[in-house]
Amino acid sequence: MESVAFIPRTKGQSFSLAKASLAVNAVLAIVGVYALCSSNSAGVLAQPVSTRTVSVNRLMTQPRVAPMNMAAFRTAPSSNGQRYNQPARQFQMHAVDAPAMTEQSATIEEFLSQSEPKLQKAVMAMFSACKEIGYKIRTASCDKQACFNAFGDEQLAIDVLADNVIFENLKSSGAVATASSEEQPVEVPMGGEGYSVAFDPLDGSSIIDTNFAVGTIFGIWPGSKLTGVTGNELKAAGLGVYGPRTTITLAVDGIQGAHEFLLIDDMSSRHGQWVLSQSFHTIGEGKLFAPGNLRATKDNPGYEQLFQHWYDNQYQLRYTGGMVPDVNQIMVKGKGVFVNAASKSAKAKLRLLYEVAPTGYIIEKAGGKSSDGEQSVLNIKVEQTEDRAQVAYGSAGEVARFEEMVGRKYL
Repeated sequence: MESVAFIPRTKGQSFSLAKASLAVNAVLAIVGVYALCSSNSAGVLAQPVSTRTVSVNRLMTQPRVAPMNMAAFRTAPSSNGQRYNQPARQFQMHAVDAPAMTEQSATIEEFLSQSEPKLQKAVMAMFSACKEIGYKIRTASCDKQACFNAFGDEQLAIDVLADNVIFENLKSSGAVATASSEEQPVEVPMGGEGYSVAFDPLDGSSIIDTNFAVGTIFGIWPGSKLTGVTGNELKAAGLGVYGPRTTITLAVDGIQGAHEFLLIDDMSSRHGQWVLSQSFHTIGEGKLFAPGNLRATKDNPGYEQLFQHWYDNQYQLRYTGGMVPDVNQIMVKGKGVFVNAASKSAKAKLRLLYEVAPTGYIIEKAGGKSSDGEQSVLNIKVEQTEDRAQVAYGSAGEVARFEEMVGRKYL
């Protein structure tokens, strides 16, 4: 038998081995604690939502609202093959006739399936553009002049970028003869035929650096002209909102109501789809107001009187400086009024073709009213692409009060 020589260790070597042993034991301890926590977490997740979280209904309950059921989120299978399926939570919404959004909820393609084929293409071009714009807004670092990508490279100003995206999508649809943007207020040939589209690519771009909600407005008219038309001739119009959620509220000729579509962004099987989330058919009376262009109160006594009425009667002020979210809230809350009045020194700012008429179409389809002080904005003929108008959107009573107090007598 071969002998093995014993080699004695020095004190330094023994100390090093001791340290290594302690390090290994520490790692094993950490792994054990992590495994124990993971096991406990699985047990908590398997419990019903009601036993481990505060009820959403209790937090969000409001009077006279229609519930909107949200389908449960699904997670990956656990180690034992079971899924942690959570029961559906009910969110109380102010929208009228809000449908339950489930995995069977209609997509925008299904919603438009009975519409004229070229109109479908024109609408889908705008939905595709808004999806891309929403992504770019979320992932770009923007100031008032420009945006920067993740590497710090300067890109186009965000409203110009949005403008380009929409033009590209409309041109590729083949269903659009003419398009015009508030950024480029001329009629631009698109090479297709069927419809013409006017749009404000990024309403509220001046507040995007503050991370407020902004939006896109569009109107779709039949034919190849965008002048000499009225809002009553619209075939479809939409308000895209880029906020905590990305949504488009769409109104289509021949379909009652206005309908909100949510862009699914949760990495589920429906990721990237536009899904019907709620519908609007009624805008009732309620003390909520969004007053634009308040400088006009200086020399428009009617507007000053109207503002005083809101103040004296304790209306809720809900105004962000972006027309799209301020008008959208009227439909979601089911009440209120948005006003952008004018005066001799503070002229009307909103453009009839790109903002006023399409938004008026949506509001009226949602059960509300619109007015320039004398008549529905849908009755006003677009003489030039840069025509402007003062406007009120909201419930019948609030718009009637705007016509009575403000009208057009101080313009």
